[in-house]
Amino acid sequence: MKISFTSKGPDWDSEMDLRFGRAEYLLVYDEVTEKLNSFNNSDLKNQAHGAGPKTAQKLFEMKADILVTGNGPGGNAAEILKKAGIVIFTGAEEISVRQAYEAYKNNKLNKLM
Repeated sequence: MKISFTSKGPDWDSEMDLRFGRAEYLLVYDEVTEKLNSFNNSDLKNQAHGAGPKTAQKLFEMKADILVTGNGPGGNAAEILKKAGIVIFTGAEEISVRQAYEAYKNNKLNKLM
């Protein structure tokens, strides 16, 4: 299972980014290999339109199964993620990526349908 996170930095101790499309980093943790990979997403920071769908496309390309984020993606991005089979969990706010992973594992986040 590959779990992705929106983050303000490139590692486990980074703060979660509440934003989806304009998140500074996307982190993907592979539970099989136990490796955490970070992807700088800041090139979309000043994007006027379409940041959410572009970030959703990146997650699809990274083969993410789960997205853990703060507020969640907008409508267009959420639809892309849904079609890609990526399950979205929200509510990871003002905590580290490590804490967000623990909250996910302990069913303490909100699953979007």
